[in-house]
This record gives sequence, C-alpha cells and structure tokens, in this order.
Amino acid sequence: MTEHLLLLIESNTTGTGRLFARRAAELGVTPVLLTTDPARYPYATEDALRTETVDTADQGRIREAADRLAAEAPIAGVLTSSEYYVPAAAALASRLGLPGPAASAVQACRDKSEQRRTLAAAGVGVPGFAVVETVGAAVSAAAATRLPVVVKPVQGSGSLGVRLCADLDEVAAHARTLLATTANERGVATPGRILVEEYLTGAEFSVEVFGTEAVVTVAKHVGPLPAFVEVGHDVPAALPGDLERALRRTAVRAVEALGLGWGAAHVELRLDGTLPKVIEVNPRLAGGMIPELVRRACGIDLVRAQVLAALGRPPELERGVYGRASIRFLTADQDGILAPDLTDVTARAGAVPDVVEATLYRGPGEPVGPAADFRGRLGHVIAVADHPAQAARAADRGVAALAAAVSYTALTPDRDLLPEEALT
Repeated sequence: MTEHLLLLIESNTTGTGRLFARRAAELGVTPVLLTTDPARYPYATEDALRTETVDTADQGRIREAADRLAAEAPIAGVLTSSEYYVPAAAALASRLGLPGPAASAVQACRDKSEQRRTLAAAGVGVPGFAVVETVGAAVSAAAATRLPVVVKPVQGSGSLGVRLCADLDEVAAHARTLLATTANERGVATPGRILVEEYLTGAEFSVEVFGTEAVVTVAKHVGPLPAFVEVGHDVPAALPGDLERALRRTAVRAVEALGLGWGAAHVELRLDGTLPKVIEVNPRLAGGMIPELVRRACGIDLVRAQVLAALGRPPELERGVYGRASIRFLTADQDGILAPDLTDVTARAGAVPDVVEATLYRGPGEPVGPAADFRGRLGHVIAVADHPAQAARAADRGVAALAAAVSYTALTPDRDLLPEEALT
C-alpha cells in the first residue's frame, strides 16, 4: 500500500497540535510536521512524529519542502493548527490542488482590521472600532469613544497584546508598545497597525462552525482585567433557545461574509445588551482545549473532522452523546513558584468527582506570575457531567485543588483553604 502524507505547517505547542498528528495516523496517512524549530514541540519526539526543518516564514521554502516530500510519497492534505500559518497552509493546499479554504479569504481574515470592515459592510454586528498607525491616532480614536477601550494588534492569537485601557495615558502607553513590535512570538513580521475598539461588557461566547454549520456554542470565562485571558469554557453553553439561535446565526453570517465556509472556524462573540456582536473570526479550529470538550460532551471529534476535510473525505459531525463538559485553567494571582513535587497535587485535583483530566504545563520549582495572555496559563482541569452546573462546579473545585501547586510569598487565609475545601 502506498504511503500518503499529511503536511502539518507548524502547530500549537500543546493540545490539538498533537491530536492532529494522531488523528492523521489513525486515518492511515503519515503526518509530517514542517517547522522552523522542532525543539518547540516536545510531543513530536515523544510521539516519534516525523519533522522537517523548514523556514515556515518563507512560502518559497515551504513549497520546496513540499516538492521534496512529494517525490517520496503522494501528499494527501495540508493543514495547520496554528492561526499564524493558516494562510501558508491554504496557499500550499491550493498550489497542490488539495482541499482547503480560499487562500485569499483566510489571508484577509487574519487581518482583524480588514475582517472588521468586511463584517460591518455585510451588516454583521461588530464593536465600534478604528484602525490606527500612530500613537497620536490611537489616542484620538480613544478620545472619540467611551472609555475604557480595548487596544490590540490587528494580527494575533491567544489574547496576545490585547488590553483594556482605562484612560488616554494607558492607551498611549499600550499603543506605543504594540506599534514598536515588528514581529510576533513566532518571529513572523507584524503590520504597523493596531485596533482601538469599543469595550463590550456582556457575556462572551464562541460558536464552533464547520463549513457553514454551527456545531456548538461555548460559554467563555475571562480572567481579571485589563488582560483578556480565557480561563475556562463550558460546552455546550447553557442558553435560552432564542439567544442560542441568535449566536449561531450571527456566527454563520460572519463566516459567509468573510468568504470562508471550508473546515473549521472559531467565532468569538460578546453580547451588547441582547445583541450578539462578533469580536473576531478565526479561520481555524478552536484552541483552549475546546475541541476536546466538544468530543467529550457531544461525541463530535472536530480534530478528526478537520483532518478528514483536508483529505477530501466527508467530515463526521453527527452528535453521539448528550453530556456537558467544562474546563478551568490554572493561573497565578501574583508572583510565586511551583511546588517541588507536583504529583500529589494533580492526583488530588483528578480525584474530584466528575473530573476526568487534571494536568500542569510547568515543572516543579518553576517561577510563575499573573497571566497576561494564554502563555501564562499553568495547567487545566476538565470535568464531564450530565448537567451544566454539575460540570462547571466540578471543574471549579478541581482547579482550586490544582492551585495548591503554586506557593505565594503572601498567601491569604482564603487562598490557604481553597485546595482543602475543594475536596469536601
């Protein structure tokens, strides 16, 4: 039998990146990770995943690598689980005549300023916004908007660089920082533009769309301001029917307006009163372990569906179970250090009734601090139950137990009691 390859252009470092490769192998194709730095992905060594060192910031180098690999075995598909490389994966798939999203659509979608303009022109609700290129323009835009405002890059992922600014001095300081940044954490060049946008205070959700079908609505929990770190998700969101339909309808309209409609899209929304408004559309599968929650709660494997779509096979989106799943991420309140022995902590968190997974991302003795973006998350707990409140309570209790992993220089009495209380 002839070997077929699935090319994975970079990856997220945890979670679904590893699952993409595993699902490919389960479906009978050989995953190959194209990456600038294989050491970024410890799971590749652990899983004996084939890697090819390529300058993934250079599409010419990616094409050359693909041509070399195609001489060895047929390439059956191209994917990425990293938002930064969706345009590169789409362009390569198009060049090879393989399934994928429209390269021009995902390229435009990655620019949040262009995305906002397109959605607004199509009548899809979005927050008020301004696109600026100087600190002065950022301050002027904020002055014309009700404070506080959100200031963020036009390209990014995982809440990187997103900040709530309470006054014009904070706007100027954060705009100056963002505009001085010429490359993101992956070394990819960033545009010299930022967004200043209206701050919506309503509840936050995401809708996971596949093609043009709204698969599931997710309730999101965000950590302390001024950062916007996602610290939890509930799947499916417990919502009245009319609000659920409005969120799903808005998400699908956004996907269609942007010219997407192939594979997965992660649509983030906030309520403005009772009206859903689109914060952003990500032309990729959700992060934050949301696909794993969907699998556990609904029996729908979105990672497998995305791999199947890339291979030109029908995705499998039929709901198989009717449960509820919640995840809570551990973050630090202040500077601290992880305990020298973490085994007992994760075991205790995992022993909370209805908790099915408890893990830490850092090693013993590592220093930690408050999370400014997703990279500041220290671990997570997943709970599964029959009812939404039951799953959410179990996840809350599990992450409280996991918090015993962190030692602080000045603990409050309540903080001391939380891990013990979580087990009662």
